[in-house]
Amino acid sequence: MSTTKLFGRLAFVVAVVLALLAGVVTPSSSTVGADTHRRAGIRWQACNQDLTAETGVIFECARTRVPLDYDHPRGRTISLNLIRIPATDPENRVGAILANPGGPGGSGVDFVLTFGPFVGPALGQEVAERFDFVGFDPRGVADSTPIRCFRTIDEAVASRPPIAFPLTGDEEALFEQADALLARNCASRFRNELIGSHMSTANVARDMDVIRERMGDEQLNFFGLSYGSFLGTTYANLFPDQVRSFVLDGIVDPDAYVNVEGAVPTFNRLRSDEGAQETLEKFFELCDAAAPGNCALAPNSRARYVAAADALLQSPLEIVDPDTGEVVLVVTYQDLIAGTWASLYFPDMYAALAASIAEFEALAANPISVGAAVDRLKAGFGAAKTSVAREPYDNIVEGQPGVLCVDSNHPTDYSAISEAGAAADETYGYFGRLWTWVSSECARWPFADRDRYVGPFDANTANPVLIVATLYDPATRYEGAQTLRSILPNSGLLSVDAPGHTAFLAGSACSIFIVGQYFLDPEVANLADGELCPAEFNPFDAFAVPRDEALSDMRQAVMAEIVNPAATMIMADDG
Repeated sequence: MSTTKLFGRLAFVVAVVLALLAGVVTPSSSTVGADTHRRAGIRWQACNQDLTAETGVIFECARTRVPLDYDHPRGRTISLNLIRIPATDPENRVGAILANPGGPGGSGVDFVLTFGPFVGPALGQEVAERFDFVGFDPRGVADSTPIRCFRTIDEAVASRPPIAFPLTGDEEALFEQADALLARNCASRFRNELIGSHMSTANVARDMDVIRERMGDEQLNFFGLSYGSFLGTTYANLFPDQVRSFVLDGIVDPDAYVNVEGAVPTFNRLRSDEGAQETLEKFFELCDAAAPGNCALAPNSRARYVAAADALLQSPLEIVDPDTGEVVLVVTYQDLIAGTWASLYFPDMYAALAASIAEFEALAANPISVGAAVDRLKAGFGAAKTSVAREPYDNIVEGQPGVLCVDSNHPTDYSAISEAGAAADETYGYFGRLWTWVSSECARWPFADRDRYVGPFDANTANPVLIVATLYDPATRYEGAQTLRSILPNSGLLSVDAPGHTAFLAGSACSIFIVGQYFLDPEVANLADGELCPAEFNPFDAFAVPRDEALSDMRQAVMAEIVNPAATMIMADDG
């Protein structure tokens, strides 16, 4: 997660952006039946040919129009931006896998551009042969008809507070003022009221069903990460008969997310702060267990982190250039907590986080500019202040609350938000205030969607849903996966003994391989239910181990223990 993404953002950012114009809300020219929006096909055209030349993977892009309001399917329409990698064996094509990377407000197009070339190596070549891999920007987001509340991305980013979360009353006032500015700008922009009142996850799920039908698929295959798990859960309950294979990784507890009562901020209900603290404790454990020299905080990593946090809570660290007297870097308590939080999402960042904290210890003892040492410190604690891509304007600031604030109920009293954050810090550790104030924008958000879906979430789907979760997730607690498994009757839970946000981003080869087998045969979800993928490596030692051999051994073990027995049972059932 960065300054704007709640449920998870890829550690890498794709450099290629589609040069497609975002659609605008326009009156539909159609005068035929109400189901016309479903019968129209999708016209794909080759795109991103530079990336194709680099990777050998074919990309095709399209735009398709859907109703702004499904209560009035012959009324206004909006435009959705799509991309796909076609199945390489079209004669044996099973269907399309529709992907959502989370957010809310994440771009499925960027996700396919980033991950698409690795579908075959990661999920298996047969998956790449038999499935299109399709991404779309949800309504209101990125290059689909967007909600935009500022003239430029620079203006949007500058409107937010310069800190990750507040500690004092004056800092809380900064958040309240920024939230009011965002609300005023969004409410006053032309056409925002149209799209802003129809951005709920339920409407995105309805768009997905239109996409499914236009692609010619009788049932949908879906790969949803983090918030994408809530999108998949919503679709599965609105359209249970259309579910073929649904992978939900990094589970959002649906009842806690929709937060019907609204008296408690949504992420306090989700206990994301507790999940982050549990992941930090796992970080300490792995650091101290790493090979000598691989974790800069070992030994006694927890005590050293606590000392750093306590020191910064007392006063920020100012690093001064001894030649000029200029302050070249200021490190605050919020920088430490937000930088830690962002790093905990991705195990491959753990060593850098430890090195940054160790660098802080050295510079705190001698706070002068030390060239490379300052750069290393910025790389860790500066995560909360990392600049975002300035162009094009991908509405990262307003796209997130555009979904969250109409999906979920929120307190409107800032004193209640303040009290909730302080209580969460006191109870769960370092991340209570951070997670509480992530959703403060919703206290003033000017739109509501009457067509949102708030449950129930217990539909019996046509095929089993595969739920995947790490045991230590800093955003979507493992308990969310257990809850969803208990209420979604036709589902299986695959657990992963690893830290990180989603098993996919944590790099669990075991779970990713099972996901590939599940897309080929949904019955694998039943065999995976209750299974635990073991820890495959210590993140601090990962680059000292030849992982290719380890991953090969893991795939063979998974095939022997889970996939082959599943195939045996399926054949027995068919017989």
